[in-house]
Amino acid sequence: MNYKSKQWEHKRSRILRRDGYRCQLSKRIGKRIEGNTVHHIFPASLFPEWAWEDWNLITVSAAMHNKLHDRG
Repeated sequence: MNYKSKQWEHKRSRILRRDGYRCQLSKRIGKRIEGNTVHHIFPASLFPEWAWEDWNLITVSAAMHNKLHDRG
């Protein structure tokens, strides 16, 4: 998956707008945190057939994205 492609930038922008630029995982616990990253629920590397599906993409904050990927 090329995250620098025009196709991805368009999709990313669409998902961010759809989610109101809010972290969808923080929203589930009642917090209003700005979201700036689009995350694949089912990883694109394991499920390439779902990589471009809107239902497989959610907006998250950078901090939440790092937690999801177990990054320090």
